[in-house]
Amino acid sequence: MSGSYDDSVGVEVSSDSFWEVGNYKRTVKRIDDGHRLCNDLMNCIHERARIEKVYAQQLTEWAKRWKQLVEKGPQYGTVERAWCAFMSEAEKVSELHLEVKGSLMNEDFEKIKNWQKEAFHKQMMGGFKETKEAEDGFRKAQKPWAKKLKEVEAAKKAYHAACKEEKLAVSRETNSKADPALNPEQLKKLQDKVERSKQDVLKTKEKYEKSLKELDNATPQYMENMEQVFEQCQQFEEKRLRFFREVLLEVQKHLDLSNVASYKNIYRELEQNIKTADAVEDLRWFRANQGPGMSMNWPQFEEWSADLNRTLSRREKKKASDGVTLTGINQTGDQVSQPNKHSSLSVQSNTVQSVQSSYNPFEDEEDTGSTVSEKEDNKIKNVSSYEKNQSYPTDWSDEESNNPFSSTDANGDTNPFDEDTSPAMEVRVRALYDYEGQEQDELSFKAGDELTKMENEDEQGWCKGRLDNGQVGLYPANYVEPIQ
Repeated sequence: MSGSYDDSVGVEVSSDSFWEVGNYKRTVKRIDDGHRLCNDLMNCIHERARIEKVYAQQLTEWAKRWKQLVEKGPQYGTVERAWCAFMSEAEKVSELHLEVKGSLMNEDFEKIKNWQKEAFHKQMMGGFKETKEAEDGFRKAQKPWAKKLKEVEAAKKAYHAACKEEKLAVSRETNSKADPALNPEQLKKLQDKVERSKQDVLKTKEKYEKSLKELDNATPQYMENMEQVFEQCQQFEEKRLRFFREVLLEVQKHLDLSNVASYKNIYRELEQNIKTADAVEDLRWFRANQGPGMSMNWPQFEEWSADLNRTLSRREKKKASDGVTLTGINQTGDQVSQPNKHSSLSVQSNTVQSVQSSYNPFEDEEDTGSTVSEKEDNKIKNVSSYEKNQSYPTDWSDEESNNPFSSTDANGDTNPFDEDTSPAMEVRVRALYDYEGQEQDELSFKAGDELTKMENEDEQGWCKGRLDNGQVGLYPANYVEPIQ
């Protein structure tokens, strides 16, 4: 009996099997994980909806800014319309992405929230009712088998201890036989102990085998009860998995704009608008409206007439058409003095012009939900410094603004034919508003630009100044302030 014993048999072998006592807790934990996964999916959809909203806002801002730039830029004709079609496409796509955001939040998000509320019921003491029911079911199914398993472990431990004691008694008896100093009485005691140890081994082994047999008999019922509770957990998890699959499919449908008819029409329309761009047509239009095709009042002989003596300069005609009071027109004899181009402007006109010039069409609307960087806005604002509505002289005049020998040429350089007239005092000033020169001898600047005032304000409210690039011209005096 002693020969069959092995010390290694007493070592506990750990197992990760579901059938081990307490290992059902992973199945129970899956129920709590299902509730947390619902929260994770809602957060995932919420973040995607926020991205859709920000993208829609960026598309709208981009379309608005570039539509203004293109309309005020030098591009014209059918190509301009084709270019603007991209902005129209962005506006329509922006609306679709806002609809996607609404579908994600109002349908998908709310659907998960409601399902989670119906599937998981919170308890007063914390946790969920479904988790507690699963925990109690597994504990009840495992309790009888766990009790018998505990008896088996105790019987095994007693049997192994008896085998160990038997081995030790036999070893002592063998050693005593070789010792001549040991009396027969002591030897008899050792032999009796060996005999008792063998009997203990037989008893513990029988008990161990009996308890193990009882455990084996209880195992089928144990497995059946555990399977039953496990299947209930499986059914609950199956509902969650099927629900998640259904929700994800709906999210996919909401995100997939390729199946939306209006989305396809947007790009079909965009393609048609681009294909309608016609270079020949645009060149023909430019020739007729800006080139040799324009009509011309060629100079012809005219008889003298008293009515012709009282004429207005091109500047005065333009201002008069705007309803601005013009003064300083004098007539003496046969000479007609050209009115000073700085004819007095009414205070009301200056005020209106100040308000209009202070408005910057390239300035973006403030949007707290937008993520467009300010650096990009600053780059876009400086894309084009040319406006198609910039006025050009269409009739010849000998006034100072059209004189090729005036103090400034097209590049802003001083005219070498002008007399050297140095101003009495130059003052640095800063622009309060944007101003776009209406004539060639007027300066154009933006609010915040600095320039040099060369002459004081005249009686019509105009000053002569010089930009930092050297260009000299006139500007409204009330559009600037001295730099302190």
